[in-house]
Amino acid sequence: MKKVYTKTAPEAIGPYSQAMVSGNLVFTSGQIAIDPADGQVHATTIEEQTHQVCKNLGEVLKAAGSDLAHVVKTTCFLADMADFAAFNGVYGMYFSEKPARSCVAAKALPKNVLVEVEVIAEKIDEA
Repeated sequence: MKKVYTKTAPEAIGPYSQAMVSGNLVFTSGQIAIDPADGQVHATTIEEQTHQVCKNLGEVLKAAGSDLAHVVKTTCFLADMADFAAFNGVYGMYFSEKPARSCVAAKALPKNVLVEVEVIAEKIDEA
């Protein structure tokens, strides 16, 4: 296994890695809408937060030798299922290959964000 780290995505806020590579697969930790520049959550709407989450995931995957087009599975956590349609609208812009997905409501998410997403992706290069 290989740990993945990049300064272009938020630092882990606990005892975990941004992602791990095992064989030809990348397993990311859940990403929330933290701005990697200052470690803060600036986005307030589900749409803004989903954009930031997807950008963060893209950076972690890039560091691991993959990208959003090679995601095979996502697990999505929403603080409020009433945000499902708005979340889907943004999510679909980033995950055009339509990977397998689970989406569940969570009672609370870190830093009181509205969305968290983790992915499993295929590696495409030797990063």
